[in-house]
Amino acid sequence: MTPTPVVGIVGSAGAYGRWLARFLRERMGLTVWGHDPADAASLDEAELLRRVDVLVFSAPIRHTPALIARYAALSAGREREQLWLDVTSIKQAPVAAMLASQAEVVGLHPMTAPPKSPTLKGRVMVVCEARLSGWRPWVRQLCTALEAECVPATPEHHDRVMALVQGMVHATHLAQAGVLREYAPLLGELQALMPFRSASFELDTAVIARILSLNPTIYEDIQFGNPYVPDMLDRLLSQLATLRELVRQGDDAARARFRAQFLQANQQALAPASLDAGNYSYERVGYLLADLTEPLATSVYLPQDRPGSLRALLNVFEQHGVNLSSIHSSRTPAGELHFRLGFEPDTDPGRLDTAKREIDRSGIGRVLPMR
Repeated sequence: MTPTPVVGIVGSAGAYGRWLARFLRERMGLTVWGHDPADAASLDEAELLRRVDVLVFSAPIRHTPALIARYAALSAGREREQLWLDVTSIKQAPVAAMLASQAEVVGLHPMTAPPKSPTLKGRVMVVCEARLSGWRPWVRQLCTALEAECVPATPEHHDRVMALVQGMVHATHLAQAGVLREYAPLLGELQALMPFRSASFELDTAVIARILSLNPTIYEDIQFGNPYVPDMLDRLLSQLATLRELVRQGDDAARARFRAQFLQANQQALAPASLDAGNYSYERVGYLLADLTEPLATSVYLPQDRPGSLRALLNVFEQHGVNLSSIHSSRTPAGELHFRLGFEPDTDPGRLDTAKREIDRSGIGRVLPMR
């Protein structure tokens, strides 16, 4: 291996291909080339193979195994010094296709859409080391630079788990979306329901909106391309069918069976520590949602990302006697880090306006219009 490899991305015009290219160039200082039919300026496949040390497949799931096989045939053994990676949501078929080459092989699955942040910090990435020796130190460098929580797995175990983590979650929320659509003529579209929301409903509808806002091909391929999804769907439908029959029965015996099968049995199946951690996570998200609905709030962008910037911002509010009730950070679609500040309901509007003007005037930050 070379300590500063040239990296090629197959699918360089796609969302993840673009994010990876920017990350590899800006965070790791590497030269990156790409091939993509959607980018006429990209290299052709043969030239890409000739130039690179590391080849990353970032293409639609359903096309990836055949695409890898084509590159293996085109390379004809010259790839034996290379490292091949893929970043698809299914691992068995792509990894098997890469193993048919003579390259070293690792399957990667970042458990997130391309983020707005420059790294995968705070996110999980599954790592399937299939054939790795000389490139191991560089793969370790890559994982460190990505700042992800790297979880090792075999391709088979990955796909079995993803039938639950992705397949089941997407299936249940798409089914919920269908029910909401069917009820819309009677009760109104989603926004008409939100005034009645619980934290659970708000979270579920946020997941639905996320799924329906991103690339539909990914969600389609996760359902159709994972060989373990059909069995999961059979089990899911069986559970729902049982629940439906108990509710239709409606008597005390049905209620007893409901408590035994859906509450007690599931409570016993999950370790107390898992239940406690999950319940605590839910409460934290609930508090966050409550903070984000505070009517008196402002957002501030800090242009100087350096130690002490946030302290200087908060000091302005302190000097003007403005008390904060919450503070949260988030990123815009362009990737800017913004701080959302919530204030006590009895905050003096004049003092708050004065503090905002001082923030803008001093250059500490830029006060943003609230959405």
